Amino acid sequence: MTLTKHLLAATAAIAIVSGVGPAFAQDVNLTIESWRTDDLAVWQDKIIPAFEAANPGIKVTFAPTAPTEYNAALNAKLEGGSAGDIITCRPFDASLELFNKGYLAPLNDLPGMENFSPVAKAAWSTDDQATTFCVPMGAVIHGFIYNKDAFDALGLTEPKTVAEFHAVLDKIKADGTYIPLAMGTNDQWEAATMGYQNIGPTYWKGEEGRLALIAGTQKLTDPDWVAPYAELASWKPYLGDGFEAQTYSDSQNLFTLGRAAIYPAGSWEIAGFNANAQFKMGAFPPPVVNAGDKCYISDHTDIGIGLNAKSPNIEAAKKFLTWVASSEFGTIEANALPGFYPLSNEPVTIEDPLAQEFASWRGECEKSIRSTYAILSRGTPNLENETWNASVQVIKGAETPEAAGARLQAGLDAWYKPAGQ
Repeated sequence: MTLTKHLLAATAAIAIVSGVGPAFAQDVNLTIESWRTDDLAVWQDKIIPAFEAANPGIKVTFAPTAPTEYNAALNAKLEGGSAGDIITCRPFDASLELFNKGYLAPLNDLPGMENFSPVAKAAWSTDDQATTFCVPMGAVIHGFIYNKDAFDALGLTEPKTVAEFHAVLDKIKADGTYIPLAMGTNDQWEAATMGYQNIGPTYWKGEEGRLALIAGTQKLTDPDWVAPYAELASWKPYLGDGFEAQTYSDSQNLFTLGRAAIYPAGSWEIAGFNANAQFKMGAFPPPVVNAGDKCYISDHTDIGIGLNAKSPNIEAAKKFLTWVASSEFGTIEANALPGFYPLSNEPVTIEDPLAQEFASWRGECEKSIRSTYAILSRGTPNLENETWNASVQVIKGAETPEAAGARLQAGLDAWYKPAGQ
């Protein structure tokens, strides 16, 4: 089904569900605050027209601010009473602070919120998970994207286990045509986000380990937290010459130019890779340690959308947010922005085959989010930033996995005390 047909079907379905109903006595104008300047055309050409067609009397304007300026600009608008009706929410602490200041309205009773799991809502809920203040809108999924032409030429198949993964890397390295893994350490976050946080849930068992770390019943020195660093350290021979100076954009180019065979990835790369790579691509989830083990993926909460508590258009804004929680919105979003996935439990049809491959893992694997994003990076030293550095050091061989775990736990202990301890 084409995207146009999806839009028409979505419009029709929404009209049936809502009955369209009477138009507002006069047009209500809603403004959406966001940092997604790169999505402006998608909102203007696809998302907003679909909503407005089913909701006569409500006009919507998408008014993004540059990403680096968004937090400061939004706070200034909220403090001055000039912010838009609908607020695009960054995950975790930035949005929690807005809620705690009274700028974001609670949304527990919003129709459509029942479509989201506790994991999906975690990034926009209070620490006790009692109140959710943004509708979960999009997630990114981690895994590995590979050059299918290279795999075919070398007679390789997608690895299922860590041992099979290393066997594939060894064959690619021995052949010499391709760099086995396109990942560098210059920018630091790349090694942690596409490395440690990609494979880590496999070892610490996703949400089980993440929540235990927050509760203080697990430590970063435990085997399940040290093991992914050991695996990361084993990647060094496969990263190619000069990986220490290799930037994130260098890694992207190495892969799309066909010089590297496998790219440790976030699904946000899909649209760019589709546009720039001249070869067929496939994807596989993080390999399990032993055949038959349960698989885990980082299905990371990336973007939400909330209600300005002081909006003069509460009723209309809630109508829009309920629509964002629907499968109709999710279908439009997933196909207009391949690699960004709706977080609703409602079914969504995804047309892009690579994006659909990532999405299919949701039905096969346990889902979790990045371990450092909730609660554990509020103090100094910041665990997220320290994880960047530790990932780089163990890859370079400058720090052992055990020493990295001990350093990070000591930093966490310096300021964080789990509840009840």
